[in-house]
Amino acid sequence: MRSLALSSETHRRTVRLWLLAVAALMFATVVVGGATRLTESGLSIVEWKPVTGVMPPLDAPAWQAEFDKYKTIPQYREHNPGMSLDEFKTIYWWEWMHRLLARLVGAAFLVPFLWFLWRGWLEPPLRARLWTIFALGAALGAVGWWMVASGLAERVSVSQYRLAFHLTLACVIFAAIVWTAQGLAPRPPIAAPMRLRAGAVAVLALVIVQIYLGALVSGLRAGLLYNTWPLIDGSLVPEGARLFFYSPLWRNVFENTLTVQFDHRMAAYALALLAVLHAADVARTLRGGAALTAALALASAVILQAALGVATLIHQAPLALALLHQATAIVVLAIAVVHAERLERRAARAGEAADETVLRHEEHAT
Repeated sequence: MRSLALSSETHRRTVRLWLLAVAALMFATVVVGGATRLTESGLSIVEWKPVTGVMPPLDAPAWQAEFDKYKTIPQYREHNPGMSLDEFKTIYWWEWMHRLLARLVGAAFLVPFLWFLWRGWLEPPLRARLWTIFALGAALGAVGWWMVASGLAERVSVSQYRLAFHLTLACVIFAAIVWTAQGLAPRPPIAAPMRLRAGAVAVLALVIVQIYLGALVSGLRAGLLYNTWPLIDGSLVPEGARLFFYSPLWRNVFENTLTVQFDHRMAAYALALLAVLHAADVARTLRGGAALTAALALASAVILQAALGVATLIHQAPLALALLHQATAIVVLAIAVVHAERLERRAARAGEAADETVLRHEEHAT
């Protein structure tokens, strides 16, 4: 009995480390994807070849063939006419690296997952969750090509709708992986009122919304048009006629550069306020412990992220600063997930922990 219990704990720890490794690869993929967007490299590979596309061009004729394909799309004709082959190689390598990392994430998830299934290490609820994550990951690859395809015929850049959906789906998958990994950690549940649990989930949800809005800002290059703070377009709150001049009105939320950046700013203020109030609530209610540490870390990370956003805006999105801003957003998301998952460990898990304790006592007695 004791050896079985120890074996089960070892299996859970191994699966958890695997999931955290996949999450780390996803983090790198998202950051490189941000660089691909900022360097306008995403349309440099105009074909989707999931298998044969792993190999980059290996000689001069192959490079010229890829360059000739890029010359057929509007981005080259209208935005990069006269680009040299060496300049093309620079943007090609960014997009190739992004796609390579995406393939590595898929392989790093699928191969160990199948092995764990074969060995019988995964309980039915965990198996179902991991199959769902795998399906979402497969969909993410298709969404990535759907995004790229939007910029190959009639546009010089990808659709901001598809860009935002692609990034948000990636972040949802990342959050699901981190949440699942944390659920396998051998920590006791925290006795917290429903108010604190709801607050943690609300902060997490707003972080994801804010990432979506940030992707819209990036897709429309709105940060380059309105790069002053705290004023935007000369005031704290722009005139309604400028915020809502598209018809129907909903289009302004996604297509009006002023409205998109204003929404992103307002969501940032709301997120910072909510994170600070939630941390204060945790401090007042629990008066210490792991939950308070996580809540304070989350509030601090949100404030740091807001400051990086302002700096990125004012300096007109230099590559290093913009990438730091995006990377910090994923760090904020990870902290929010860990904090929310920890508070969501309910009495059922406490019962499971108690059962394991009784089992160990019985084993020790025998």
